[in-house]
Amino acid sequence: MHRFTWDDLQFFLAVARTGQLSAAARKLRTNHATVSRRIDRLEQALAAKLFERSPRGYTLTALGERLVENAEVMEREASSFHNEAASGAAPMTGVVRISTLEGFGNFFLADRLPLLALSQPGLSIEVLTIQQIVSLSRREADITITLNAPKTGPYHYEKITLYRLFIYGHRDYLARHGPIRSRDDLADHYFIGYIEDTVFTPGLDYHRELLPGMRAAYQCSSIHAQLAAARHGLGLCVLPHYMACHHPELQPVIPSDLYLERQYWAICHNDLAAAPRIRTLLAFIHAEAARMAYEFHGDQLISGKG
Repeated sequence: MHRFTWDDLQFFLAVARTGQLSAAARKLRTNHATVSRRIDRLEQALAAKLFERSPRGYTLTALGERLVENAEVMEREASSFHNEAASGAAPMTGVVRISTLEGFGNFFLADRLPLLALSQPGLSIEVLTIQQIVSLSRREADITITLNAPKTGPYHYEKITLYRLFIYGHRDYLARHGPIRSRDDLADHYFIGYIEDTVFTPGLDYHRELLPGMRAAYQCSSIHAQLAAARHGLGLCVLPHYMACHHPELQPVIPSDLYLERQYWAICHNDLAAAPRIRTLLAFIHAEAARMAYEFHGDQLISGKG
C-alpha cells in the first residue's frame, strides 16, 4: 500500500456522492479526466477497488462504502478546523443534496428553500424530486424525505410533520352529481389517482386504504398532475390538505369521516447527522413545517369548522 493524499479523498467523495465522473468534475471545478486519474491513483495507493464501473456510472464497492464513512469524518474535521481557525467568521459552505417526495418538494420546499439559500449564500443546495426511492447508502443524497422511518441500518431520522389527506372534488363537478353523504355514495364517481403498478412506496397507495375495491379511472404518476385533473373538474381525488387548501374551487368530501394520516420523515446517515450543513437544512425545514402545521394537519376539516 502506498501513501495517498487528502486531496485524493475529496475526489473520491465527490464521485461517491454523485456516481458520475462528469458530475463530480463540475462540483470540483475540474474535468472528468482529472477526476478519473485521481480515483485510479487512490485505488492504486490502497491496492483496492473502490468503485464498480458501468455505463450508468460509478457504484461503491463494500470497501468503498467503508472508506466513505472515514473520509467524511476527515472532511468534517477539516471543515471544523477551518471554521475554528476563522474564529467563527466564515460563512457556512458546502453542498447538501436532499431527495424528497414530489408533493413535499414541489408544494412545500420549492417556495421556502430559496429563502435559506439567500441567507446562506455559501451553502449549495441540491433538490431531487424524482419518482423513486433514492439510496442513502450509495450517497445519492445526503438527506431524504420519506413517509417511513427506517427500521434498520446506520441511519438518523427525524419526524418533520404529520399531514392529512382528504377526498376533494371541484365544486362544479360536485354540483353536477348527486350529494355525497356516505362512503357508499362514492361508488358511482370518477376517481383520479396514482398508477397502481408504479406506486413505489406503500404510503402513496391511498385508494387501497381509503377506498378499498375502488380503482381510479384516471391515473397519473405525479401528484401535481392529479391535482391539475381535479382542478379541471374531472373527478374526485385524494389530496394532501396542504396542497388542496390553496385552491378554493376544490371542496372536501365528508372530511370528518374520510381522511388519511401520514408522516414525513427526514433521514440521513448517522455519520452526517451532526454536520453543520445538515443541521442547518433540517432546522430550517422543521421551523417552516411547524409554522405551516395548520395546513399540514387540516384539523378544521375533521372538526367540521373548515
